[in-house]
Amino acid sequence: MKSYIIVALLAISTAVQAQELSDSTDIFYQHLNLNEIVVTGVAGSIKLKQATAPVSIMTLNDLRTTAATNIIDAIAHQPGISQITTGSGISKPVIRGLGYNRIIVMNDGVRQEGQQWGDEHGIEIDAQEVNSVEVLKGPASLMYGSDAMAGVVIFHGAPTLPEGEIRGSVSGEYQTNNGLWGYSMNLAGNQGGVVWNARYSGKWAHAYKNKYDGYVPNSQFREQALSGMVGLNRYWGHSHLKFGYFHLTPSIIEGERDEETGELECSTDDVKTYSHGLPFQQVYHYKVISDNAFYLPHGSLKAVVGYQQNRRQEYEESADEYGLYFQQHTLTYDVRYLNEETQGWKWAVGLNGMYQRSLNKGDEYLIPAYHLFDAGLYATATRSWDRWSINGGVRFDRRDLHSESLFDDGEERFTDFRRHFNGFAASAGAVWNINRQLNLRVNVARGFRAPNMSELASNGVHEGTVRYELGDRQLKAEHSWQADLGLDFASRYVSVQLALFANRISNYIFARRLNETMEEGYLTYQYDAGDARLLGFETGIDLHPVHCIHFENTFSYVDARQLHQAADTRYLPFTPAPRWTSELKWEVTHESRALFNNAFVSACIECYLRQNHYYRADETETATPSYTLLNLSAGADVQWKGKKVAEVYVNADNLLDRAYQSHLSRLKYADVNPVTGRRGIYNMGRNVTLRVVVPLRLM
Repeated sequence: MKSYIIVALLAISTAVQAQELSDSTDIFYQHLNLNEIVVTGVAGSIKLKQATAPVSIMTLNDLRTTAATNIIDAIAHQPGISQITTGSGISKPVIRGLGYNRIIVMNDGVRQEGQQWGDEHGIEIDAQEVNSVEVLKGPASLMYGSDAMAGVVIFHGAPTLPEGEIRGSVSGEYQTNNGLWGYSMNLAGNQGGVVWNARYSGKWAHAYKNKYDGYVPNSQFREQALSGMVGLNRYWGHSHLKFGYFHLTPSIIEGERDEETGELECSTDDVKTYSHGLPFQQVYHYKVISDNAFYLPHGSLKAVVGYQQNRRQEYEESADEYGLYFQQHTLTYDVRYLNEETQGWKWAVGLNGMYQRSLNKGDEYLIPAYHLFDAGLYATATRSWDRWSINGGVRFDRRDLHSESLFDDGEERFTDFRRHFNGFAASAGAVWNINRQLNLRVNVARGFRAPNMSELASNGVHEGTVRYELGDRQLKAEHSWQADLGLDFASRYVSVQLALFANRISNYIFARRLNETMEEGYLTYQYDAGDARLLGFETGIDLHPVHCIHFENTFSYVDARQLHQAADTRYLPFTPAPRWTSELKWEVTHESRALFNNAFVSACIECYLRQNHYYRADETETATPSYTLLNLSAGADVQWKGKKVAEVYVNADNLLDRAYQSHLSRLKYADVNPVTGRRGIYNMGRNVTLRVVVPLRLM
């Protein structure tokens, strides 16, 4: 790791020396605009250049020029961000080596609550309604409470339109590998301060394929989403009512193979069917949100209340009868007061939390039904002057959990118990604008996470992990301290970013294997706790010798270890491999009257280095060889008489059809092919995506 850091520092030094030779009055237009972006996930709304903790931004243009099968797949190419996948339909975010309940996902102003503790559960969000993304890297418990230990992914919808406008869009896409068809229709308006927005999206895909496995049976999925908003924008603030419906039907890949041919077994006659096979899931997510803001004489009051219902049904033997059926009800609340800036100071106080009720409605069980209530009170402050910006804050959380007892065949499967967790979080940081080109950032944060019900009380077969899981009611809350150091340099011809971090976690919760067998055919794992530390960095260099050419390189690395462990359990499971990305982009045209405007072409290489740091015990994980993927993309606005009539994008991912397995793919550990000796299922092969967006302006 030290050699990686030295290389990054040398690159920065070279860039600085190059800038000293250039005109000191150069206008670094692109990065100046980036620094003016306002981020909302930190202490109030501040400019990106004032953020002390690392933040990644994806704009709408970034999202549209990225080929993806779901929204997490779309953001997983950013430095320091990865994804745990189960085929092409289910992805879970990983930030700097940590995932699951250590990351909070925010959508429509509330935390997205499903069954994010499970391996085979994705994020129930329509990618088409996302207008931009903020990713907070590192402990964000100060603003978001428990579960934000690794960071926060914030999905922003489109802002309301200006007064008197009515706009819409129709979009469609097709992907060649899995025959994915997707479409979305949107209409929004603002008439006399009455605002509305409605969207309907659909997506369906058959099995994906790769060079080694051919088509992968039961990797097909279908998705439908409906969302809307209606409200008022007035001089006193705004009041918006939002609703959402999301329905995902993913088939479950089992990976069983024919003993003679080695081919994957298929539960349907047509491996390219768009209908589900067996087993499969039905996942429904409903939400209603009241989003309100009021302008007061010396500040503003923000109040957001949301209700969500998440239902997941798993069908194994019959398409008419489910086994597992989780139904989860969540009520979230967030009230905060932001004081107006006074002599450079801004401060905020807030109270947020949630009430949750989870039910078992099937005849198979993994975790008990439970009640959860938590509340967190926090205060933050920021100050900017001359070349300095500082911010910090403190927070206190209380979480209460009540597990309900359950008797199965006359035996007690789950016991009735209560647990209470208190957490203290804090953060302090500073940004020093050394000069117009160079910024130095430093931040220290303490995070907190209460164990979830799966870790406390599991007692059953978890089909997603193919193991029997046991919880531990005595687990303590996780606490972490993380230090971040960042350096940003931007000039007319080159920009460099370096972000280093060190994270120390007490009571890190993980699953360890037991020698006993609770159910035939399944290994038994029990949740335990220890201490962990994570070290790593992200660095990037963007060379733009002329205004239309960009040559961008990024590198991400994380070393995640459990302390005081034997060699085979030393490394944390699902640690992302080191990743180098190199992209050469040519912005061909910027002509307002041309037929094709904002046209670009780009070539990108993604190189994943060999991952030798893995959880070796009981072959839970294995090493992953290095691999390199070549991607091409192009796009343009199509214009007629100076008006944009369409946006067209073409992406070719894995152009050379490389057969590979991501270290974070759960399918890597499926059955061994008896003919070739290869273990598991490989990731998607060559995939070409065509996306068209047609804007509509009615007023």
